Amino acid sequence: MVALGWLVLTYLLAAVPFGIVVTTWMGATSDLRASGSGNIGATNVARVAGWRAAGLVLAADAAKGFVPTVLARWFWPFDAAFVDVWVAVVAVTAFVGHCWSVYLEFRGGKGVATATGALLAIAPAPVGIAIAVWVAVFAATRRSSLSALVAAPALVAAALWLDRSVVPVAAVLAVGIAARHVSNVRRLMRGEEAPVVGAGPKAETAADLLGAGPAGAPAPPAWRDEG
Repeated sequence: MVALGWLVLTYLLAAVPFGIVVTTWMGATSDLRASGSGNIGATNVARVAGWRAAGLVLAADAAKGFVPTVLARWFWPFDAAFVDVWVAVVAVTAFVGHCWSVYLEFRGGKGVATATGALLAIAPAPVGIAIAVWVAVFAATRRSSLSALVAAPALVAAALWLDRSVVPVAAVLAVGIAARHVSNVRRLMRGEEAPVVGAGPKAETAADLLGAGPAGAPAPPAWRDEG
């Protein structure tokens, strides 16, 4: 029962949509799900509210993966031989909670920050390499989706090199991240994936920015879950 309770608590924590919480707290007048790309993660927050808000969301989304996972070893009442499996299950639960939130009709974000936080508690060295790859790709392209899609397999490769015990959970989360980015892959192939500007809405263009889709097209009503 202790293990089940911890998984439920992990899911409920990870399901909190901090993108909506932070932008609302900072005075946004439009639902994040109907702004920019329609996604609730830090990338879309950067598009519509600026980097300060995006930084808060990024930290919160990473923490809801890291905290339950790093504490999971304390809440494992059974044979220590299975503790690594248990910690991996908690990490995946956090990812699922963020991507399929009970508070948002089982929709959610892309899961990159939450997966990164969870894996940071398990395998910091491979995660460090994956983060470096993400930063390099983002610096070159300004496209968060492409950065995540390159960093995910880089994470698995780094785990194979540095710590093979974490390869299964790294692979599961990498596949999950890729699956959550299917719509982004389609837009990348069509050349329609918008870069992340991160300036937030300007006074003279706020209506245009808040109503723009990923390629500058008018945004449909929430929910879209595209960014």
